[in-house]
Amino acid sequence: MSCLKLGIPKGSLQDATLELFARAGWKITLSSRSYVPTIDDPEIECLMVRAQEMARYVETGALDAGITGHDWVVETGAAVDELSELVYAKQRLARVRWVLAVPEDSTMRDVKDLEGKTIATEVVQITEKYLARHGVKARVEFSWGATEVKVPQLADAIVEVTETGSSLRANRLRIVDTVLESATVFIMNRFAATEPWKREKAENLILMLQGAIAAASKVGLLLNVHRDDLAAVLGVLPALKKPTISALSDPDWVAINTIVEEAVVRQILPKLKAAKAQGIVEYPLNKIVL
Repeated sequence: MSCLKLGIPKGSLQDATLELFARAGWKITLSSRSYVPTIDDPEIECLMVRAQEMARYVETGALDAGITGHDWVVETGAAVDELSELVYAKQRLARVRWVLAVPEDSTMRDVKDLEGKTIATEVVQITEKYLARHGVKARVEFSWGATEVKVPQLADAIVEVTETGSSLRANRLRIVDTVLESATVFIMNRFAATEPWKREKAENLILMLQGAIAAASKVGLLLNVHRDDLAAVLGVLPALKKPTISALSDPDWVAINTIVEEAVVRQILPKLKAAKAQGIVEYPLNKIVL
């Protein structure tokens, strides 16, 4: 039987990735002491690999495909195919930024002010290329972690990843510039990508993962409305494209089925009720395939 060797990111993305796969239809079970999880698909073989190393193993063919950050593909310079973005992160469905940050009270306001200074970061290659683009010469030191606490005693500035900026603010750091914007990506070994079965398996997997991501922040709404009130109700409803309107057994009434952002439901439900919608049902979504 053909098999796709798939790398699952171990570390900060691990829980979000396992949850995403579950919503997409695959159950991955991981023992606390194992790097080889089980998956309920005989055509996929999983291995837990740190996101920082994923691109290297995919490049060499040790893995056919994997999920990692675009930032780590850039940092390692690995020759892999990025088949798709999967925009999710450890805290929320969003891209992340690698930012240049300094202490709040620092006099440094621009990257040019880093000339001759010391910068601590996990992404040495990305930082050095960023400095070179700006014509700045500075010492870039690899940080093994806890990078935020290294300024000002151990470094003049840091380049660190952030989703919301809350950790930087908590450590009294100020963002000077964005060095790189990144998202989670599905990558594939370039030779494996030319094999029809593996390529199709990977693309089908991506389709389901993207569907789960698309559905994560949305819910379905089902409601009944008298035809005389239809225009008023449609005026309230935002829609993915256009709501589905179906005839009911009573020819004077119709059913409306639509998809909306979960965050707006609390605002529009009272308006729908005021517009004379009845039997309003909110239901969760697993996947949306566009």
